[in-house]
Amino acid sequence: MLDQAQRLRQLANQNDSTTKPRIITVTSGKGGVGKSNFVVNLSITLQKMGKKVMIFDADVGMGNDDVLMGFLPKYNVFDVILNGKEIDEVIITGPYGVKLLPGGSGLTKIDELTDDQRQVFIDKLEKVKDLDYIIMDTGAGINRSVLGFVACCEELIVITTPEPTSLTDAYSLLKAISHFKIKSSAKVIVNRAFDTKEADITFGKFNNAVTNFLKMRLEYLGFISDDRKLIQAVRTQQPFVISFPNCEAAQDIGKIARKLVGTSGSEERMGVQGLFKRIFSIFS
Repeated sequence: MLDQAQRLRQLANQNDSTTKPRIITVTSGKGGVGKSNFVVNLSITLQKMGKKVMIFDADVGMGNDDVLMGFLPKYNVFDVILNGKEIDEVIITGPYGVKLLPGGSGLTKIDELTDDQRQVFIDKLEKVKDLDYIIMDTGAGINRSVLGFVACCEELIVITTPEPTSLTDAYSLLKAISHFKIKSSAKVIVNRAFDTKEADITFGKFNNAVTNFLKMRLEYLGFISDDRKLIQAVRTQQPFVISFPNCEAAQDIGKIARKLVGTSGSEERMGVQGLFKRIFSIFS
């Protein structure tokens, strides 16, 4: 019996060590809706809850997750591929241990890479272990880059605000995702809502349009209050969940993080190496 119990514990430990992270893409129909701010603060909140998170800044040419975290990275993904850097030299460790992998504008040159260059990079990713979440922050709008990163992920979060233009652009993005049969479901965050009522009404209208006309299934993850503390935090280059941990927006992020953790996500996970194999395949 003792031998059997020991074997079961060993098997459990093996399963724990090989657990692959949930891969989530966060995007929006237009810029300026607070997408990157959400990604950074959600990642820190998840990390504080005991989860291990890596942000992949996949906003080609306009990535600013590093700025929001108060960093200026020296290298990005392509320094690993083209300049012989190790993955450890490129990944930045931020507040509470959140990791950041800068994508850089070089992501547009994926189709120029040789098979050998891709394989060397995939092999180097072996060092990226022990993660619960990889959160990809894409650019905004509808373009090949954004749709490609949506296709790469296991779960999709779309950020909108109650503004009509933001809702229209978010709808257009989901319409393109539906048209190309990239995803059949998405999670939604309403940012900059005055209160719960406005957020609920906003999601209700958006959900009705998407369900009726696009036949996509939406899940409401929650809302983030229109909080002036956010502006102060951005100006000081410090995430608001650190600068103002008790502000309304920080509490809202906490609720969203707990809801996200409470869902299981995709049963079949590809892991970080699988993610980049898919990126190389889609962008080639």
